Amino acid sequence: MTPDASEFGAEWVAAWSSHDLDRIMAHYSGDVVFRTPMAERLVGTGLIESKAALRTYWGRALEVAPHLKFDLQLGYARFYVLTIAYTNHRDQLAAETFGFGSDSLVNRSAACYVDNVRGN
Repeated sequence: MTPDASEFGAEWVAAWSSHDLDRIMAHYSGDVVFRTPMAERLVGTGLIESKAALRTYWGRALEVAPHLKFDLQLGYARFYVLTIAYTNHRDQLAAETFGFGSDSLVNRSAACYVDNVRGN
């Protein structure tokens, strides 16, 4: 089942903005696959495979971005896939797409970012 986009997006953004790694990780299955260009700088690859590897990456990301905060812009959901758009603490627009397994946890995800921070 695909969660409601507004509810999932609000909780996901609140989890990130709280910097509570356990709360963030509660959304993900053990076999999650995550793709993001941001990970290359911290862990050497943009492909993160497994919840343990994702936890390591995001733990490092939270350490280097103590002011990290997300603001939800909008969300869309259909047939086990959900996409949210948000701005981060640098006022950079981003979108993340989530796929869900039968347990309603995220089993695949990909993040995309606008190259330039708005206002620059």
